[in-house]
Amino acid sequence: MKLTFLGTRGETKTRSRRHFRHSSLLASYRGARIMIDCGYDWLGRLREIPRPGAILVTHAHPDHAWGLKEGAPSPVYASADTWEIIGGFPIRDKRLAKPGEPVSWRGFTFESFPVEHSLRAPANGYRITAGRRSIFYVPDVVYIMNRAGALRGLDLYVGDGATLTRSMVRRRSDRLFGHAPVRTQLTWCMKEGVPGAIITHCGTEIVGGDETQVAARLEAMAAERGVSARVAYDGMELVLR
Repeated sequence: MKLTFLGTRGETKTRSRRHFRHSSLLASYRGARIMIDCGYDWLGRLREIPRPGAILVTHAHPDHAWGLKEGAPSPVYASADTWEIIGGFPIRDKRLAKPGEPVSWRGFTFESFPVEHSLRAPANGYRITAGRRSIFYVPDVVYIMNRAGALRGLDLYVGDGATLTRSMVRRRSDRLFGHAPVRTQLTWCMKEGVPGAIITHCGTEIVGGDETQVAARLEAMAAERGVSARVAYDGMELVLR
């Protein structure tokens, strides 16, 4: 399975050469391609991407779904909550991604897992398997409901880079929303035996920070937990053999 990070910037006005477009991932396997998320940075630009056979949407926030406001060239999978928000987009082939119901598609298997992130736009992460390799992609997250099921036997966790150590978790009544820091997500990887992590959906701390210092801090936190970790950048390619 080959991973291409089409974009790695979160919902921040800060941009850099390495983190310019909203976070999106292209997974390729034996000629088949799946795109995950299509934010408004990609509106009118889908032709720049090798045509994906399917598009998965994690949630309905503009930086993850509004690149589809003019339609999509492929089937689009999303949760019922997400379709309630973006159902008016002129997408011809709308498909439902249900937790607990893996979908097999041209050598891939993917399954959605609900996560806490937003009160108005409920989010999901996706566990994606191709061949003998599995990843979990969750660019916005406070908490993974079924963390053990989502991360079991993973080769790679791809997570939320809004902040490295500062908590952006908020509470309203009994609901959490916001972003878990990278440090917390690395702890999840340690507890579930995930050997490696890639950080995407980068916030101002990473996008506007000194790249060498950010990498050193990340590597130190990861080493303390027995995990390898790095920050993704736009155009980065990684092959899981």
